[in-house]
Amino acid sequence: MISNKNKFVPFFCLLPATIIFLIFIIIPIGYSFYLSFFNWNLIAPTKEFVGLQNYFALFTDPLNRKIMLNTLFYVILLVILNFVFPYLISLIVKYFIRKMQGAYKIIFFIPSLFSLVVGAMVFSWLLNPVSGPVALLLRKIGMTLPNWTNSGLMAIVVLCLITSWKVFGYNFILLLTGLGSIPQNIIDAAQIDNIPRWRLIWDVILPLNKGVSIYVLILTIVQGLQYVFTPINVITQGGPYYGSSNALYHTYLNAFVLYKTGSASALSIATFVIFLILLFLEVKFVERREPRYG
Repeated sequence: MISNKNKFVPFFCLLPATIIFLIFIIIPIGYSFYLSFFNWNLIAPTKEFVGLQNYFALFTDPLNRKIMLNTLFYVILLVILNFVFPYLISLIVKYFIRKMQGAYKIIFFIPSLFSLVVGAMVFSWLLNPVSGPVALLLRKIGMTLPNWTNSGLMAIVVLCLITSWKVFGYNFILLLTGLGSIPQNIIDAAQIDNIPRWRLIWDVILPLNKGVSIYVLILTIVQGLQYVFTPINVITQGGPYYGSSNALYHTYLNAFVLYKTGSASALSIATFVIFLILLFLEVKFVERREPRYG
């Protein structure tokens, strides 16, 4: 039983983390919400109150609609590259190959150790449509590498591939570790009953690994859009004509390049709310109580 003298000790222990969280998370979010109701360029001494105009512009401005569609395409492609493919490969390594799993972890994880800026610069050189090694190799066999930086769709695909180069290995290890935590006696019992391997994976393994897979899915969506900011900034700067920009990069562009603080704040708050709704839906409708073993 905690005495009255020591009952405030836990609160004092939490105080440093609370202060840091308040200063760097809560106050910036609150101030961004406040700025979203104004038209301000970070320089003028006064702010023009515009109410919900910045939020209405998110749905009425054709440029903002284009940015949100780009963001949706980024999410879909990143989920395929950084969740679906790692999951398939982890299942193959765990239940079909089974040998040298440690070697696969090392090989796939090595790119995660490098800076994404370095990766973006390397891929930009490799995929240079004029003088890059890939373009020169294709030219020798009578093919040409398209100028992907001039096409918004192709630029998004390449930028997602660059992001996947860094993120893939980390997600693969998480999913493979989750598969390794499934009790072997359950799998052995299913094999004794001669259940086909695809039924074993679909009806037993995937449901038992649901908690880890949901965590990786959420991580892929939320962090993937943050990671892709770096190759966008290094290679395309959102071009051509905002064709490769997404919500996070457009927020940065409005705030610190175009000095449209109100628009940037409204877009950041809208993105924040979308992420909150996404996390809520994942937890409420997908993640359920994990089954107990034994």
